[in-house]
Amino acid sequence: MSSTGQVGRLWGVGLGPGDPELVTVKAARLIGAADVIAYHSARHGRSIARALAEPYLRGDQIEESLIYPVTTESTDHPGGYQGAIDEFYADCAARLAAHLDAGRDVVVLAAGDPFFYGSYMHMHKRLAHRYPTEVVPGVTSVSGASAVLGRPLVERDEVLTVLPGTLEPDALAERLANTDSAAVLKLGRTFGKVRAALEKSGRLENAWYVERATTGRQRVVPLTDVDSETVPYFSLALVPSPVNAEVPQEAAAAGDTVAAGRGEVVVVGLGPAGRPWLTPEVQDALASADDLVGYGPYLDRVPVNPRQRRHASDNRVEADRAAHALELARAGSRVVVVSSGDPGVFAMASAVLEVACEPRFADVPVRVLPGLTAAQAVASRVGAPLGHDFCVLSLSDRLKPWEVIVERLTAAARADLVLAIYNPASRSRTWQVEAARDALLEHRAAQTPVVIGRDVGGPEERVRVTTLGELDPAEVDMRCLLVVGSSTTRVVRRGDGTAVFTPRRYPA
Repeated sequence: MSSTGQVGRLWGVGLGPGDPELVTVKAARLIGAADVIAYHSARHGRSIARALAEPYLRGDQIEESLIYPVTTESTDHPGGYQGAIDEFYADCAARLAAHLDAGRDVVVLAAGDPFFYGSYMHMHKRLAHRYPTEVVPGVTSVSGASAVLGRPLVERDEVLTVLPGTLEPDALAERLANTDSAAVLKLGRTFGKVRAALEKSGRLENAWYVERATTGRQRVVPLTDVDSETVPYFSLALVPSPVNAEVPQEAAAAGDTVAAGRGEVVVVGLGPAGRPWLTPEVQDALASADDLVGYGPYLDRVPVNPRQRRHASDNRVEADRAAHALELARAGSRVVVVSSGDPGVFAMASAVLEVACEPRFADVPVRVLPGLTAAQAVASRVGAPLGHDFCVLSLSDRLKPWEVIVERLTAAARADLVLAIYNPASRSRTWQVEAARDALLEHRAAQTPVVIGRDVGGPEERVRVTTLGELDPAEVDMRCLLVVGSSTTRVVRRGDGTAVFTPRRYPA
């Protein structure tokens, strides 16, 4: 034991199949921090595991090279091969225990995964019950081989069987014949009988040979092309998933046809600001799109993906934008039309659906995905001013006469509805806010609460609570939204600030 009474920690660390970049971040950190680095090797003393870990070694660590006294050759040990190996493992465990007792942390390196045909497991069985122990998994040789082959191992409810090439040939053939996919490890000297078992089981024609997967020396060929004299221990045989073993030309052509007919238009709401306001449904639609269509500043809020085509346009060409999106979809593209806030609230959903009613677009699917509205965003910043009946109205007279706007303002004021007022001003419309205020004051008290919300959720967010009588039109620009309370809307000063809410009961 160490003088402090603290024992060291044992780590079994997987290093992956051979590519140093497949060493996990955790494995690299532990290797660099350990007091003792241990690794197994054959009698030549070269350790693949140590070579993989070398970029992460400090250079001043204690190294324990655990050299096998025997691998496949004969031995004169009184207990035979197994006796020699058992004695070796006991000796290695004692050497590592001396470090652990002294309070030194020990990392045992393992190529691949420590518990997947790895030598580390023999240390684990002898030490884990005595010392704090943790195993760090690694990418297995089977996963690495499947990746470089570029073929799935298993799909859906298929069964993968992992087999050692050291099995008896008849047992190996039987297991190969009764599984969907298989990986046969420990080839080397067993390659001949593994090939025979594959042939006997009827799996030889679909078998692949992968040697030193993920390294600069990797080799991937049909197993029938391999000379048994050239097979190293670090190779394996793969019989991958039969589901997509071959893709007939007819199927490929059919797939192209399906792709050409999958076009649709999805109109989405981006919410009032950045990604935190996006719904997962809208995020998925954006990620799946081939083409993105929208007003330029709104498109700029969507991260650029070079796979996608972007079609920005001016804010005053909604019908042209909608027609363009529908034409793209009719040609087979998955098109997303973006709107700020919710696409159905003074935005692109109605424009797209209006154009989609034309006979030429009758077969183009159109979906609308909701988004958080600017009214909801502004209301949330002060509490719940929209807690009872409310009216949503735009002050823009570009698409409707100002006389109609005044009629609707007057009707909402007479009905004692809370108002959420969109588009209160622009560069060319500077007088409407004052006119709207005056129209409302004919039916609403001067003390009526008003919330001015600007760029809510954005970097220039500003929210202020005032009254209808004190509303200053100069404070309102095109990036603002106004919430005008009803006769029951209350403003309450609390310890955490000002709260504005409209009670659910009427009259309150």
